[in-house]
Amino acid sequence: MADPSSYRPSPGQIPDSPGVYKFRDEHRRVIYVGKAKNLRQRVASYFQDLAHLHPRTRTMVTTASSVEWTVVSTEVEALQLEYTWIKEFDPRFNVKYRDDKSYPYLAVTLNEEFPRVQVMRGAKKKGVRYFGPYGHAWAIRETVDLMLRVFPVRTCSAGVFKNAARTGRPCLLGYIDKCSAPCVGRVTPEEHRELAEDFCDFMAGRTGTYIRRLEKDMMQAAEEMEYERAARLRDDAGALKRAMEKSAVVLADATDADLIAVAEDELEAALQIFHVRGGRVRGQRGWVTDKVEAVDTAGLVEHALQQLYGEERGDAVPKEVLVPALPEDTEAVSQWLAERRGAQVSLRIPQRGDKKDLMTTVQRNAQQALGLHKTKRASDLTTRSRALEEIAEALGLDAAPLRIECYDISHLQGDDVVASMVVFEDGLARKSEYRRFQIKGFEGQDDVRSMHEVIGRRFKRYLQEKERTGEWEQPPPASGEAPHPAQVPPAPHPAQVPPAPHPAQGAPLPADGTDPRDTDLRGDDGREDDGRPKRFAYPPQLVVVDGGQPQVAAARRALDELGIDDIAVCGLAKRLEEVWLPDDDDPVVLPRSSEGLYLLQRVRDEAHRFAITYQRSKRAKRIRSSPLDDVAGLGETRKQALIKHFGSVKKLRQATIEEICQVPGIGRRTAESVAAALASAAPAAPAVNTATGEIMEEDDGGTS
Repeated sequence: MADPSSYRPSPGQIPDSPGVYKFRDEHRRVIYVGKAKNLRQRVASYFQDLAHLHPRTRTMVTTASSVEWTVVSTEVEALQLEYTWIKEFDPRFNVKYRDDKSYPYLAVTLNEEFPRVQVMRGAKKKGVRYFGPYGHAWAIRETVDLMLRVFPVRTCSAGVFKNAARTGRPCLLGYIDKCSAPCVGRVTPEEHRELAEDFCDFMAGRTGTYIRRLEKDMMQAAEEMEYERAARLRDDAGALKRAMEKSAVVLADATDADLIAVAEDELEAALQIFHVRGGRVRGQRGWVTDKVEAVDTAGLVEHALQQLYGEERGDAVPKEVLVPALPEDTEAVSQWLAERRGAQVSLRIPQRGDKKDLMTTVQRNAQQALGLHKTKRASDLTTRSRALEEIAEALGLDAAPLRIECYDISHLQGDDVVASMVVFEDGLARKSEYRRFQIKGFEGQDDVRSMHEVIGRRFKRYLQEKERTGEWEQPPPASGEAPHPAQVPPAPHPAQVPPAPHPAQGAPLPADGTDPRDTDLRGDDGREDDGRPKRFAYPPQLVVVDGGQPQVAAARRALDELGIDDIAVCGLAKRLEEVWLPDDDDPVVLPRSSEGLYLLQRVRDEAHRFAITYQRSKRAKRIRSSPLDDVAGLGETRKQALIKHFGSVKKLRQATIEEICQVPGIGRRTAESVAAALASAAPAAPAVNTATGEIMEEDDGGTS
């Protein structure tokens, strides 16, 4: 625990202008970001007597080891910079709302030549028009099904669209008039885009125009005694009305507004948002958050506005935003919202009438969401805490292992040997910390040596990070004393000496077996103080390996060689789900009903899943490889041209240099390189149909 007075800046150093400040911990991670009208007053408020600080603020300032600030011109700039840094650094002491589900949107892909209507989740894409969010995907599909009678816009995937265009036959929706079938040229691209824009206008709330137009056309068709057309128009108008009825009118003045309500207690807060467009509720979503900083309702609302509209532009920001409490600097927040919308935005608290009544409904939803979340979370927190305590007790640890790393080795009969590292913090998977390894020190199947190599490489990087930040210095060896194991890597076993590199692979690996191209060793971008979590920079309290006593001994030996003795190691063997500890002849057997055993199994299974996924991807990539990959200067386009010209690699291997030169874009030097590469590569064994025993001839563009 740090003493805030040890890094407190003098008041004269801090400017009294608007700006954004960052607190960092001893690892240089950004742990809190804040903004202020007056930096001097705000930053100084954190360095008063600890007894007078809010408990959460006290925890933050004692966790931090430094503070820094950036001066900006206006409070609106400070608001934008605060949002950008919170998103970039993900500080642990800032309020971060998290969706309680991934909400589906109705999306119209106006960025395509033939726009498509579909259900979309996740991050929004440029050029796509979104409506929602909706509570359920089936609600979107019901609405779209009704509207396709009037706006027969394409809903098929790219594959179905291309197949229909190739065959000249539309899909079923084209035959039943729920798609205008642009794939077969029934409408032009311009006509189809106009349909898609009309669809968007209707969904945006401009509904009366289309219904009145349909009713007018229906009456005209009836007068002209075109009764079948009139009946169809009548059904179309009814379909649009039923689509409108799915979202009830809540505001009679056709208002576009977002209503935000907050329910909170001392530890957590729940947020509910109703999206009202054209006076109708078009979407609803909810967020929950831990109150990791001292923040009131106004502060929660400000954080919600930042995260809700930080990536939005134009009509996605409504004309009105109704909130339960106004942010501290209402004028700056309103100006920021107006800049994102491109027009004035009203940010206010509803006082009376329909909007006040609707806000009461939103508030009731927020209260129910908080109650439901606390019910689930209480059980979940209790279970995870008990699991960590059981693990600590069973393994004889001083404290519960808040960070657990698990390693697994995967290969296929000794080929494509890889390893995985998964991380669980507070009993939950932290997927952003997962890492993958390629075994480089030797070839073949040896899980024990593979585990030793992986653990050594991971924690060697950890020591390098500590040395780079000055937290750990390599002790110089005394006279006549052998150097520390972390300073001089152990001599490799003869079988571990890597073979001579293939010419296409470039220079050999460094002596320590590291490869800067490997996914597990690409570090940050060279900036030491950027505040982002560094790869391999933080040690776990517990290392779990998938395996029994030999794998555990190998992991412990790798740590001992690096001089690391403050990290516990255990292994979980699949046969009887027994836990092995270093230097113990007998395993630790946890009860089958133990929450600790269940957590270890989850960690082990996740490591196995991550490892085998990586191994399969490497194997698939190797199977798809070709001798042409080793020809220097031969790109993908010219490789495809060669295969297309000759029909297969087998036929290309039989061609002469003069015949290869006839392929457009292939010169004589390249042709000679291609012929040499194919001549030196051994032909692949013929494929065999395992069902019939038939030898399959290579007559396509496969590998050889």
